[in-house]
Amino acid sequence: MIEIAIKTEEWQEVLIALLAELGYDGFQQEEEILRAYVAEERFDRLALESVLGSFEVGYAEQRLPERNWNEEWEKNFEPVVVDNFCAIRAHFHKPVTGVKHELVITPKMSFGTGHHATTFMMIRAMAELDIRGKRVLDFGTGTGVLAILAERLGARSVLAIDNDDWSIANAEENIEANGCKQVKVSKMNSLSEVNGTFDVLLANINKHVILAEMGAMGQHLVEGGVILLSGLLEDDYKDIENEAVKINFSISVRMTKGAWICLKLEKSKP
Repeated sequence: MIEIAIKTEEWQEVLIALLAELGYDGFQQEEEILRAYVAEERFDRLALESVLGSFEVGYAEQRLPERNWNEEWEKNFEPVVVDNFCAIRAHFHKPVTGVKHELVITPKMSFGTGHHATTFMMIRAMAELDIRGKRVLDFGTGTGVLAILAERLGARSVLAIDNDDWSIANAEENIEANGCKQVKVSKMNSLSEVNGTFDVLLANINKHVILAEMGAMGQHLVEGGVILLSGLLEDDYKDIENEAVKINFSISVRMTKGAWICLKLEKSKP
């Protein structure tokens, strides 16, 4: 495991998005330092310096023993509470009271503990959906947190897919820990490998994957279905809107948290 400590206060949210596209899958935000983590086999120093060069920020590189990751993560992992709707905690935390749904997520390096603004907004957006009896596709499931929540909200079935072995293993562990019965986890690289149609499609990934897969999203959605998107920065909005128009979808809800946005897409009326 490689830790990159980047000295910046202003650009942390933007850098998280850019580094995620390079394969970084763990982040720790401090007041003036962003710590980013990537598996050694995915570490590309030239690509890192190309990204950081645009922001003129310095960094320090450190190789971490794999066994230290969970211990360090647990030190900084606190429960996340999304309004009175949902709480996300680790197994070593006390139960959270006063919320409708409580999820227990093992704090490993996959995205999706709820701490990141995009996951937080996806959860808040799901609170406004009627998922009872619906078929749900969670594209880029990470820890499986959104898939688990979908079952808690009454989904008839949930297909959770990801292209990362670590995420698949982590999602399966969390799904079992939360007693889920309707969630199926599968390793897939794109929506072209998915069979069937869905009522709700969740995609908390990044702009490039979303744009590349937007057409397939429309094909996998039933009439009257809904798409929730995040992993997007405010500057990505216009590109997503333009692509949505091509598949006859319109953006009905736009949420913002920091530099990030979450969008709800629905079939445009004739």
